[in-house]
Amino acid sequence: MIYQHLYSRFSKKGHVTAAIIGSGHFGTAVITQSMHNPLLKVPVVCDQNVSRARDAYGKAGITDDMVVVCDSVSTAKAALEQGKYVIVADPMIVMELPIDVIGEATGIPEAGVRHALAAIQHGKHIAMINKEADSAVGPILQHLAEKSGLVYTPVDGDQHGLLIGMFYWAQTLGLNVICGGKARDAEFVLDRKKKTVTCEADGITIHETKVVQLKDEDLDLFDELPVGKEAEYMERRKALLAELPMAGGFDLCELTIMCNSTGLAPDVPATHEAIVRITEVPKVLCTKEDGGFLRKTGAIEVVTVFRDTFESGLGGGEFMVVASPNEYSQMILTTKGCLSNSKGTAALVHRPHHLCGVETSTSILCAGMVGITTGSSEYLPRYDLVRTAACDLKAGYKLGTDHDQNLKSAIVPANAISGKSPVPAHMANGNELLCDVSAGTMITFDMIKRPEDSVLWDLRQQQDQLFLQK
Repeated sequence: MIYQHLYSRFSKKGHVTAAIIGSGHFGTAVITQSMHNPLLKVPVVCDQNVSRARDAYGKAGITDDMVVVCDSVSTAKAALEQGKYVIVADPMIVMELPIDVIGEATGIPEAGVRHALAAIQHGKHIAMINKEADSAVGPILQHLAEKSGLVYTPVDGDQHGLLIGMFYWAQTLGLNVICGGKARDAEFVLDRKKKTVTCEADGITIHETKVVQLKDEDLDLFDELPVGKEAEYMERRKALLAELPMAGGFDLCELTIMCNSTGLAPDVPATHEAIVRITEVPKVLCTKEDGGFLRKTGAIEVVTVFRDTFESGLGGGEFMVVASPNEYSQMILTTKGCLSNSKGTAALVHRPHHLCGVETSTSILCAGMVGITTGSSEYLPRYDLVRTAACDLKAGYKLGTDHDQNLKSAIVPANAISGKSPVPAHMANGNELLCDVSAGTMITFDMIKRPEDSVLWDLRQQQDQLFLQK
């Protein structure tokens, strides 16, 4: 890593002062780990749930007497001058405080856009943890920030942020990226003695533990993949484990940002959602000519890792299947630690973890100290995350978030707002259907009631005009 050299040689200041808006799972981890980083201070947390913000500081080891809840800019500034930690419920107060970087972590698209625009207007860099807003209007927000001399960045710790870094690392080395992707946080664990496959609840993406009972004849499906039967085994596993939860909109949301940041593209709109051992990733996520099931290189995928009880998983980590154009270099790839396919033409580089807010400081410091993003310099609206009805939906149905079980997600080429165009998923959140929608039908703009006074929708129109309507 060269971060320490960047900070010491090009830093404009001795440390970065950041505020976090939204003290949920991710935001709390940014706060707790900041206490152990001398370059980063997080003295301000904004959350409408003040007790949750106070709890975040408590987890960071900050005692109650050092925390002040403020309802005005003047009282917040006074508390900061006294060395206190400040909690506010109003995000507009944050904009007036001496803050370098704002970490937007609410996960609410409309709120995220409003906060990001306010940050730009007040000269603050933005660390965009809010993937929901980012997937719909990230490119225009980055454009506006850059016009103002500011940084808009995805964050290390989030899977798409880390995967963007891996992609440009491979590109710098001159490697061809056959497929980039992420593993789901949820994993399927095989217990051979009990003949079960279990997906454990994690309280975040999976809320109920599910178990599939296997028959003796099913166990062969979980042995080593036979050469030439990769696609067949993938389909049979998926059918056998159909009762277990598969990838959600939140998984594809991150991949959409990855597509827009790198130019990688889904091989099929919903991705193949392979159920694989780590060792099998390069065998199935390569082209059909090389034994896999990809139609082209430069693909993006999400996988569910399955493993035996005694094996380690991928921890929701990131991976790339790569190849060198040079035969000798390819030999190095496949003999020095990278797993490969049977032909030795595709090699797996993987990072078996993503540490959420614990590792986000690198992005915040790059923005605040060096003035650079840890994301892409060519962030373009190439693709949208969209929804299809998973069942018949009636007029008046209020469309939900990534966790709505009545909706399925897919990644499709981006389109400007128009009647028959698919609605970007996080522009549809909370909006009502104007008509009945049958199962399998994609949700389009003419099917939903447009919200009043939506900054998100207005900004998407600006993005369309800038990038898609030239």
